[in-house]
Amino acid sequence: MADLLLELEDVRAGYGEAVVLDGVSLSLPANGSLALLGRNGVGKTTLLLAAMGFVGIMRGAVRLGVRDISRLAPHRRAQAGLGWVSQERDIFPSLSVEENLTVAARPGRWDTSSIYALFPRLRERRGNMGNQLSGGEQQMLALARTLMTNPSVLLLDEPFEGLAPIIIEELTGAVRKMIDDEGVAIVLVEQHAEVALRLTRDAVILERGMIAHRAPSQELLHDHATLERYLGLKLG
Repeated sequence: MADLLLELEDVRAGYGEAVVLDGVSLSLPANGSLALLGRNGVGKTTLLLAAMGFVGIMRGAVRLGVRDISRLAPHRRAQAGLGWVSQERDIFPSLSVEENLTVAARPGRWDTSSIYALFPRLRERRGNMGNQLSGGEQQMLALARTLMTNPSVLLLDEPFEGLAPIIIEELTGAVRKMIDDEGVAIVLVEQHAEVALRLTRDAVILERGMIAHRAPSQELLHDHATLERYLGLKLG
């Protein structure tokens, strides 16, 4: 158990009295990468929000390492090592790229030089204000800024949504380096199932707020029947 970085155990969560997740258990080991898949509205984002503490859990537990963080506020979970990149990006528009990176930085592996090596485009734009960046560049900055907090686990909520193909290619290349070369542990929610499966080692499919299928990502990538059944996705 000591090598598990993030663990959700029998989590029931939702909004008010509306239950969105029911009995969800999953774990992410050190250096692990997990694709969280499912159709719209099945609870993928809610699962990340529950892990971060933005949605309260009605039952179950969230652990980071051996520590139960189920009752910690979101900022305390961030301080404990959970990194969160939301769909909204939430960069600071009136700060430069470099100021966005350093405003919440914490000591560790990731600093401005390693970030610029991973994202050369951000090095080129380091003096630009946040509101002078394209949508894709803002997404890079949101991911890079979270890395600068040196989290032990990174939660990514649809980081490639609505981006141009060339930006998706740059971002997926960076995420692949993070996983394969740097050993960053991630949970990736992504509508582009094929992209997510090619990036990660393991996968979980949610259906009606519960886990319907688990498999190694490469195995699921070639399980066309399961992908079509749960995601409506036809490959090959």
